[in-house]
Amino acid sequence: MAQALILIDIQTGFDSPFWGARNNPDAEANAARLLTHWRVKGWPLFHIRHLSTTAGSPLADGDPGAEFKPEVMPLDGEPVISKHVNSAFIGTDLEERLHGAFATDLVICGLTTPHCVSTTTRMAANLGFGVTLAHDACACFVNNADMSWNPGTSALTAEQIHNTAIANIHGEFCTALDTQTILGTFA
Repeated sequence: MAQALILIDIQTGFDSPFWGARNNPDAEANAARLLTHWRVKGWPLFHIRHLSTTAGSPLADGDPGAEFKPEVMPLDGEPVISKHVNSAFIGTDLEERLHGAFATDLVICGLTTPHCVSTTTRMAANLGFGVTLAHDACACFVNNADMSWNPGTSALTAEQIHNTAIANIHGEFCTALDTQTILGTFA
């Protein structure tokens, strides 16, 4: 049995103003702390990156925004899995790689909380993995909530979107913990 770290879409394209205001400016630093811990322990870890097929996306394949942020840059030999949809499991070999690493439990972090992080977390739980979500190593943007479907409602803040996304998956699909608690738990 092993616990694997999955770092989702921590890419430079998320620094673009396209996304709007953001919560949790410490997300990348916390993800880097997790990554350092996993590297020291020699535990399985997987870097996931989104290669958008949407015209003009800051995450388009071949654009600088598709690159990983320096804090979590993969080292030579560390697995990098590219995806084109929200779930890191769809159209990839992530599940097979996790089984090959004998991973039964996952720690997930990354960008953005209500999209790729949430979708991957839900699917991981549905596939039978135990999932811990590092909530303070995740972040989201105001552009993650289009309220145009409900005229007259107030726009949500990035923090409200983030907390709501986590509240919707904690307890059923994962256990949400902060980075420090995870580092103490997976010692």
